[in-house]
Order: sequence, then structure tokens, then C-alpha cells
Amino acid sequence: MFGYELLYRAQALDRSCTTSGDLAASRVLTDAILAIGLDALTGGSPAFFNFTRQLLVDEAALLLPAQGVVIEIREDIAVDADVVNACRGLHAQGYALALDDFVEGSGAEALLPYVRFVKLDVLDTPATVWQPLARRLASPSLRIVAERVETVDVVSQARDAGCTLFQGDYFCRPATQSATALPARRLAYLNLFTALNRPGLTIATLEDLVKRDVSLTVRILRSINSAAFGVGTDITSLRHALVLLGVQHVRKWASVWAMAGVNSGSTPELVSVALLRARSCEVIGEAWSGADAGAELFLLGMCSMLDAILNQPIENAISGLQLTRGVRDALLGRTNGMRSVLDAVIAHEQGNWDRAATTLRGLGLSESLLPAAYADALRWAREISVDAAAA
Repeated sequence: MFGYELLYRAQALDRSCTTSGDLAASRVLTDAILAIGLDALTGGSPAFFNFTRQLLVDEAALLLPAQGVVIEIREDIAVDADVVNACRGLHAQGYALALDDFVEGSGAEALLPYVRFVKLDVLDTPATVWQPLARRLASPSLRIVAERVETVDVVSQARDAGCTLFQGDYFCRPATQSATALPARRLAYLNLFTALNRPGLTIATLEDLVKRDVSLTVRILRSINSAAFGVGTDITSLRHALVLLGVQHVRKWASVWAMAGVNSGSTPELVSVALLRARSCEVIGEAWSGADAGAELFLLGMCSMLDAILNQPIENAISGLQLTRGVRDALLGRTNGMRSVLDAVIAHEQGNWDRAATTLRGLGLSESLLPAAYADALRWAREISVDAAAA
């Protein structure tokens, strides 16, 4: 298997697209990247995106990473100077391009110097036409794709003609993946949450992130003197607050508000559970392996509710987040120390005391640590809630 072609369907049972080309192509981009996640769809294999003329000349491809995607130029695009320039520019920036349903002698001939893939329809095109064309085009720098392959005989004929990639129902019928698109505001908060938790975050970067959201800035400035922070001096500016408290402390606070923004429209209790898990995991993590582990485990606890908050499988919910390997593995249920901490907290949360105690002992920790950590988390979450109501 080489890669996947991503196509838009309005309904799960639709066999063809009745939505306008620009809208359908745009929905594929937004759903694949934001709602589902490119890695979750393709597992790291190349993803072929159909582009209309408008998306091509508007440079929408720059929203995608140059590696791992192929910009597929539809056969109904009229090739003119703007289209040629767009393809030349994308080629120069390292993007792979493909020509769909290529026809010899068409305007698409002008794009051949900039493409890496040419697709030939081997079902509706006579073999006497596509076979000589495949032989003419095949080269070390240009891969020929036989599409709409339905029989083993056509596979053999296409391979003999120089095709090295094959697509069609003979190999695999299309599978439908669905997702509910997130409102733009929730996406903005999710992106903020991701950025806040990137390694190496500086005061300057943190200030720039926080001040982009007015409500977040105001909440931090109003809440900075609260019991949750224990700061006894007046805060005169956002930079003052950040310098005084340090990156880690404010990042945690801002993450709480960002997660609340992601949760808008869902039940508030989901964020409350995430807060309790985050703080409990942090306290246990510090006892288990120090402050750095505590910070990672705080993030793990916060992210452990993203599947419920976003109404998506956890692998899709975290596909676009910059998480460490350990945190990502733990969220996906893979066995590691951080997952054991989270499992212990969840077991305590659900009243499964024996399992919680056994899991903690497996980490070399006293079983009495978890009730104390959870009580601390309840106090901390209560302070956060009081400050939130006042902000």
C-alpha cells in the first residue's frame, strides 16, 4: 500500500459527490486536518487531496505540510498561466503534485515538468490509448498510476506498460470515515491548548499566546492574586504576572481556561473531571519521578477527557497535538509508567480502591498517596472554580 486518496461524501452511504467542487475539496482539507486528523486517517502514508482551480491558485496547499501529501489537480481544471504558476511555485516549495485522468495533448501537458504522479483511467479509456501513453510518460522522476483497476488482467497490462502504482476496487473499496466538525472557536482553544503545552515555551511566547484571547488575559489578570496562586502583590500587566509566576505555573492556569473553551457546548463536568485527573496525576508523578514527570502527568490527566469533550476516539482527538511519546502512548492505552499513574487515578475516581492501590504499589509508591493526592486535587479544583466564577 502506497497511499490514500481522500474524497468528500456528505452522507456515509453516498457513492459519489454531489457537493460543489470547491466546497467538497475544502471540507476534505478541514475534516482531514482538524476534525479527524491526517495521521489518524493515513497512518503516515501519503494522502492525495483533490484540488480545484480556486484552491490551487489561492495557495490553499500551503495549509498542508509539504511532506506526506500529494496535491491532485483535477482533470476539469482549465490550465492557464495562473495554474502553471501555482504548480511551479508548489513544486519549488517541495510539494508533490499529481495529474488526475490525464489526457494526451490536453492543457495538462504544460504541468508535466512539475508533477510526480500522473493518473490514467484504465476503465473508460481504451487500452490502445492508455498503454502507449503510460509507456511514453514513465520515467524515474514520474510515477504512473493506473486508476479504476477492476481486474487482475488490467493490473498485469498496466504493469507491462510502465505503471508502478494501482488504484481501484480490485484492491480495496473506499471506506468512509466520519467526524463532526468543531466550531471555529473550539478549534482556536484547542490550538491554544496545544501551543501552551509545547516543550521549551518561553515567557515571550507564552505572553503572545495568552494575549491573543482577551477573555483569557482578563481572567488571568483577575485571578492571579487568588488563593490558587498565593501571590500577595498587585499585578499591573500580563508580562508582570508571567515573570512573577513563571512559565509552568501560568501555563497550567492558561491550559485550564483553554480546555474550558474547547469544552464549550459540552457538559462542564467533563472539564471538572479533567482538572481532578490532571492535578492528581501531577502530585503522584512528582512523588514517582520528580517535577518534570509531574508536569507531563498534569498534561496527561487534562488530555484524558478529550475524547469525551470532542466526541471523538482518543486517537483522533489527540492526532494534531504536540505531545511527548510517553504521554501519547499513555493516552492510547499503551503500557508505560505514566499510563499506570492515570489508571490508578481513574480507578480511585471510580471507587475501585483495590485496583488503585495495586497499581500504585507496582510503581513503588505507597497506596496512601492517592487519597491524599485526590483530596489535594479537590481543593485545587475548588479554588479554580471559585476564581473562574469571579473572573
